[in-house]
Amino acid sequence: MRNWIQTIALYKEPRILSILFLGFSSGLPFLLTLATLHVRLSEVGVNKTTIGLFVFVTLPYTLKFLWAPIIDSWKFPFFCRLFGKRKGWMLVTQFALMISLILLGIADPSQNIWLTAGAATLVAFFSSTQDSVIEAYRVEALEGKKAGVGAGASVFGYRLGMWVSGAGALYIATFFGWFVTYIFMSFFVVIGMVATLLSREPRYSSLAQKPQLSQKLEKRFHTYVFSPMKTFVKREDWLIIILFILFYKFPDTVLNVMSVPFLLEIGFTKLEIANVAKFFGIGAMMCGGLMGGILLTRKPLIENLFICGCLQLLSCFMFIAQVYAGHNILMLFATIGIENFACGMGTAAFIMYLSSLCRMPHTATHYALLSSIGSLARVTFSSISGWLADHLNWYDFYTLSAVLCFPLLILLFLKNASFSTQVDSQPFYRKGI
Repeated sequence: MRNWIQTIALYKEPRILSILFLGFSSGLPFLLTLATLHVRLSEVGVNKTTIGLFVFVTLPYTLKFLWAPIIDSWKFPFFCRLFGKRKGWMLVTQFALMISLILLGIADPSQNIWLTAGAATLVAFFSSTQDSVIEAYRVEALEGKKAGVGAGASVFGYRLGMWVSGAGALYIATFFGWFVTYIFMSFFVVIGMVATLLSREPRYSSLAQKPQLSQKLEKRFHTYVFSPMKTFVKREDWLIIILFILFYKFPDTVLNVMSVPFLLEIGFTKLEIANVAKFFGIGAMMCGGLMGGILLTRKPLIENLFICGCLQLLSCFMFIAQVYAGHNILMLFATIGIENFACGMGTAAFIMYLSSLCRMPHTATHYALLSSIGSLARVTFSSISGWLADHLNWYDFYTLSAVLCFPLLILLFLKNASFSTQVDSQPFYRKGI
């Protein structure tokens, strides 16, 4: 019991709290280009197939590994010199994110759907770039048991940001309209800026190799772009890692991208969705993230991943039950609660696993590459989920989702040695690849 209390007490440490608020800054923009934006599109009569295709505006989350080497190798003028490499990059991307959110609020999908898509893509670009910097900061700043707690704090903050941009945005949009909503959301980015200013620059970021002006372009490209990719594919289990990431992201992706159209179609109102699916649901997700962080310090990573895989399968079954229950608010609380708690726990374990694969001096590049694989799965599955929802009834849709959870569990069972990374006393970036 004492050990559990000591583990929970780690959440009060200043560096863990900074990770929490930086996670908030990461999570805030995400729903503004996905579920919240989907509600806005649905209100003006955009069909479900188009909504499904709108997931392509989030391609920067998939392609961020292409410019992540710049974050690792180049210091942004003035900002990085004044605040440090990681903090400087965070402040630049946060300011740009504020501007792009205002542009998305100005864009009206009923008048110009392409302008809305362009503004949403811009938000996703700066959001994904911010994610790369923040994750690199977290991996470099935390070690040992603090790494697991940091993963939980990151999930809690991320989901808190989603809470504001999900339920909060729907509340504001109901009474004040979408333009005011996105202006409010842009102001919340200031929280991330304050957290950045109050955080300490990780001392290990200074250990990264500094590019010399005399280096030839080809050599710099090899050092900061090709070399990080090469160190990953040299792993014997690199294909297992990729398959695991793809299968791990499937249930979370499918359940989330079509949840709003599903709930609207079976009779739930926008306020009911805000109260349950967004407000209560993200609260459950935050609790799941905290629990996941605690369990990561108590149990082997493989056990956490397997438990989370089983919870993902249960989440699909809950949505099947919701199909039969229809417009039943109590059933919706149970469905959303279980699905979001499972998602929170699963994300903490997933973050921990990806972090364990990152190495200095390419922290941002490695994490961006690995998380981009997950984003690729999300974009791929999301892009066809709208088409599947148009051509299948909801029972068949969620049954198919449940069936496709099994490859993940089989992979974990057969290849558990590839997922046996422990939360130990050595920071990940000190270990060889």
